[in-house]
Amino acid sequence: MIADSSLHSFVDAVGKFFSSLADISWGALALGVMFHALNLTFRSRAAFNVFRAAYPAEKFRWLHIWGAYVAGVGFNSVVPARGGDVIKVFLVKTSIPNSSYPAILAGLSVDALFDASIGIFVLIFAFTQGVFPKPPDFSKLHAFDLSFFANHPRFALFLITLLAIAILVGFALLSARVKAFWARVRQGFTILRDRRRYFRQVYLVQFYGWLCRAAGFWFLLEAFHIGGSVRNVLLVFGVNAVATIVPFTPGGAGVQQALLVKVFDNQATGATVAAYSVGQQIATAVTSFCLGLAAVIFIFRFRSFKEVISAGRADEERDKAARAGVPSSDPAAPRARG
Repeated sequence: MIADSSLHSFVDAVGKFFSSLADISWGALALGVMFHALNLTFRSRAAFNVFRAAYPAEKFRWLHIWGAYVAGVGFNSVVPARGGDVIKVFLVKTSIPNSSYPAILAGLSVDALFDASIGIFVLIFAFTQGVFPKPPDFSKLHAFDLSFFANHPRFALFLITLLAIAILVGFALLSARVKAFWARVRQGFTILRDRRRYFRQVYLVQFYGWLCRAAGFWFLLEAFHIGGSVRNVLLVFGVNAVATIVPFTPGGAGVQQALLVKVFDNQATGATVAAYSVGQQIATAVTSFCLGLAAVIFIFRFRSFKEVISAGRADEERDKAARAGVPSSDPAAPRARG
């Protein structure tokens, strides 16, 4: 019942999308997904620069970091709760000799600084345009993710507090048991100690990626006849930001559809907006998934995402055993195939 409620808006929009296939501007759609792929490429380059600073003595290729990045994004596009992040972390670790999970996790979190700095302004803009629903009105949207938390604010606050405490306790336990843990975390943040290098090699590179993502949204809006404009692109950014807060569905499916219909209510018919909302999500998800699967198969030589997850779990167990001084039960298991 909950799952059906969560995806009601998405399923309804899917029907309207397929009924409007003949009206899509396919050239604009192709440009939209091309710029989406370029955004992923720029972001992977920023991640590569972060790890180059963290591991200056190790030799590794941008191709492998790109492959790990798109594999994670591709898996996230079809699986909820950001399961692709596990794939991304494992593939990055196997791509960098002598790396550690704490340093990789820290390095991958560096991009959050840019996302936060841009996201704050995007959300301020979205909520001041008079078309974006206020948080108290989320309960009226046909999206379980948002309406449930909007209707139960005390539970939402409790959950956020519980997660924060769990993270703090986890860090405390790790730091108490593993003396080198915080040193490894600091290693992942190495580039932040050189502000000029961070700005040139990470922040600016991510900004170029953000511009590509904006261009992608513009062309996708044109492809489905909503109309590309700076205002509309920023509103889509705002919708995506809210949809990723509670990742109970792949890519925020359902939440995005409900918000976009509300945001563009005065610019196009409900059917047109619904077709756009699911069309742009399908287009970007398929692009991400295909790129990610291609990277898994041709760069890392795995046969499926499932095989990557299994290898990642085995590698984590070996890593834990090595830190505890326990011989691995499977010393011949491959650590990487790239």
